[in-house]
Amino acid sequence: MPTQERRIGADPLIIRSVEFMGGMAQPGGWRPPMSLPEVAFLGRSNVGKSALLNRLVQRRAIARVSRTPGRTQEINFFCINDLFVLADLPGYGYARVSKERQTTWRPLIEGYLGNTATLRGAVQLLDVRHDPTDDDLAMLGFLAALETPALIVVTKVDKLARSAAADRVRVLAGSLSLDDSQVIAFSAVTGEGRDELAAAVATLVESR
Repeated sequence: MPTQERRIGADPLIIRSVEFMGGMAQPGGWRPPMSLPEVAFLGRSNVGKSALLNRLVQRRAIARVSRTPGRTQEINFFCINDLFVLADLPGYGYARVSKERQTTWRPLIEGYLGNTATLRGAVQLLDVRHDPTDDDLAMLGFLAALETPALIVVTKVDKLARSAAADRVRVLAGSLSLDDSQVIAFSAVTGEGRDELAAAVATLVESR
């Protein structure tokens, strides 16, 4: 993916093709060959990850949008433009998912993050209406320990008035000791933040 100066109004990540490559169901199980750069997307169940992915790649349903949090139980891999891979990790922290299943997810997620040589970075999602949970903080700490670059995206900003959403983004950034510029406000409904996230993902893919 060549680096070039972006024209005003130009799409920073033009999506030409999206291919579902398959799912990884257990630690050490099948996964696509690590031949392309990968970017992982993760967050609590019901944080809006599937809707975000659909908006990011400008397709209606590459990732299932479900009213039942916790349904995604595998790491799903999507090849974008034959140039890089998006990894959709299972949502964590949903109380109605069995403790046994939650225990299974943790080694799946941590095993993937810790053993993917082509991983360029992770996109951590937070809901604008809620403070980071212990699970969110633990995940960010795990990424930091791995020295994996992490983008913070605050989802569902359309659920609040613009000024209230901006205030919440500042509060969330402050709670993580980040500047506002290090956090992307995002709405899958309105498309706010899509181009900023697309540009950040493109930069991660081009890194190293």
